[in-house]
Amino acid sequence: MKKISSNSLKKYYLIFMMYAVIGWIYEVFLEVVVYKWGFTNRGVLFGPYCPVYGVGALLFIFMIYPLIKDKSLVKKIIMIPVIFILCTLVATTVELITSYICELFMGSWPWQTYADYKYNFQARIALSPSIRFGIGGVVFLYIFEPIFEKLVNKLSKKNLNRVFFTVLTIFIIDFIWLIIKKFI
Repeated sequence: MKKISSNSLKKYYLIFMMYAVIGWIYEVFLEVVVYKWGFTNRGVLFGPYCPVYGVGALLFIFMIYPLIKDKSLVKKIIMIPVIFILCTLVATTVELITSYICELFMGSWPWQTYADYKYNFQARIALSPSIRFGIGGVVFLYIFEPIFEKLVNKLSKKNLNRVFFTVLTIFIIDFIWLIIKKFI
């Protein structure tokens, strides 16, 4: 098994956080603009991030991205249906598992139930959002990931450390605040 360097872990953490923030923006956009429900913090923490999106993004990077990374444009285009199906399956599995974990620790999961959707499982996952996650995964892997990978790789070791420790500190403080609010 290939050993992952400290710098690689820091880069993956920053990628995790970037997609956690993008996930939060996506969720808020749906609530405010599409559904017109008004604003609520869509994350389980105080900050503007949904960690489940970061987890999904890392799974996409490790499990699916190698299928298209460094391939010719023709091969990438041919792989789109396969990548879509894989992203749909991975994202739906993550959403289902996360719903059970959140219910165990928080009493419920933080997103709407899918009870009103025609095709759903225990109101935890549904076909329509799963398809959106599949499309989002394709956009993520084909457009955003190559750009973010280049941005993170351009950071000097010193700047990588600065950004990593700043973002990590904010996240840890946020997590501690959640624990204090929940249990104290």
